[in-house]
Amino acid sequence: MPRVVLYQPEIPPNTGNVARSCAATCSELHLVEPLGFELSDRTVRRAGLDYWPWVDLHRHGDWGAFRTLQRARGGRLLALSRHASQPYTAIAYRDDDWLLFGRETCGLPEEVLAVADARLTIPMPGGVDQGGGVRSLNLATAAGVVLFEALRQRQAG
Repeated sequence: MPRVVLYQPEIPPNTGNVARSCAATCSELHLVEPLGFELSDRTVRRAGLDYWPWVDLHRHGDWGAFRTLQRARGGRLLALSRHASQPYTAIAYRDDDWLLFGRETCGLPEEVLAVADARLTIPMPGGVDQGGGVRSLNLATAAGVVLFEALRQRQAG
């Protein structure tokens, strides 16, 4: 089952919504600190509703701690970025993939993108790269789009 990784998330309700999707799909959720909030924050809890007991949650003190675990467990690190050119639908997902999403305000730093096995994007016809005004999708929306595509592929294969 692909795993979802949020790199230093900043907005509590986004993390709560991603957690709910992870609970619904039995997918691990990995949070790379520092977080822009406390997990006890009521907005995180409210967004996750009463599903938190079913979230397979893993917290990592920093990027190095996460990478140590990720390398030990294996699997590809798939970074989602609006600066990538390969669409998220153009890859064959595997059960041991790590779906990596960046901060809401600035995405993933180059040093994190540099170690990814692939850089993927969610094409947006109304995005700034296409002459529109939208810079990016909401973090929870983006995570849901990619996670459910990975699950769709895994169930179809």
